[in-house]
Amino acid sequence: MGVSATAKKIKSMEIRGAGNIARYAAQALKTYAEESRAKTPKEFILGLKKAGDVLISARPSAVSLPNAVRLITRKVEGAGLDDIALLKELTIKTAGDFIEASNTAVEKIGEIGAGRISSGDVILTHCNSQAALSVIKTAARQGKDIEVFATESRPWNQGHITAKELAKEGIPVTLIVDSAVRVFIRKIDKVIVGADSIAVNGAVVNKVGTAQIALTAHEARALFFVCAESYKFSPATVLGELIEIEERDPGEIADPKKFKGVKIRNPVFDVTPPEYVDLIITEKGVMPPQAALILIKEQFGW
Repeated sequence: MGVSATAKKIKSMEIRGAGNIARYAAQALKTYAEESRAKTPKEFILGLKKAGDVLISARPSAVSLPNAVRLITRKVEGAGLDDIALLKELTIKTAGDFIEASNTAVEKIGEIGAGRISSGDVILTHCNSQAALSVIKTAARQGKDIEVFATESRPWNQGHITAKELAKEGIPVTLIVDSAVRVFIRKIDKVIVGADSIAVNGAVVNKVGTAQIALTAHEARALFFVCAESYKFSPATVLGELIEIEERDPGEIADPKKFKGVKIRNPVFDVTPPEYVDLIITEKGVMPPQAALILIKEQFGW
């Protein structure tokens, strides 16, 4: 799938989930390289950057997207190659390596995180995070007797996908509305969620509703784990830049025509303070939120 088609599907949320978005973006850059008709190295690099800009503009608040694009484009541009064939080859290889590393990261997070799950645990998850689900599925495959509560995650109801995935694995799962979390929190041992991005101070940007769940878990003394690939950490926050909280079409919440004189807001993400996060599980290991700066320095060379 080409750059334009990929960007369109990311923007419309046909392609969603931070890791999934990043992998599709990498694949689109790979396709650009395979189909490019650039006649000079300069023309190829300019086209690659333009393709990256088109992809980033589709969901600028999803940090995994610009991180993936920039990791690929910077490596290609920084190679200093003056041969188009070699530039194409490097772009294809770099994009392919990113996709493979991303998929491997999810598996590693599952293996590492499963070590934090005990037989008999009741787990709560929110939205549809492949990293979080990898932990839960891996624990179940290890023979641990677990039960899961999954929120609907309105307005797109990604939690429906999560519930079906877990049921297919044979894991006992209960689907609840987002606002029912506090009703069931006393039954929960651990909350396991994903992340769209993580700031330098360890604050977690994730599907709206996550922060309220974290606060509720903190109050109930249930452990709160965040699962995130290393490319979801935001290097820009080192310099004080804020992570943008995207707002989508109010029509996803309700028909504005039926609510005349009413303003409808539809934020996609919220921010969970680091003091409500017990652990962040990455493919590189387990860390407290306060160690986010160390990972960002390692990953992005800050």
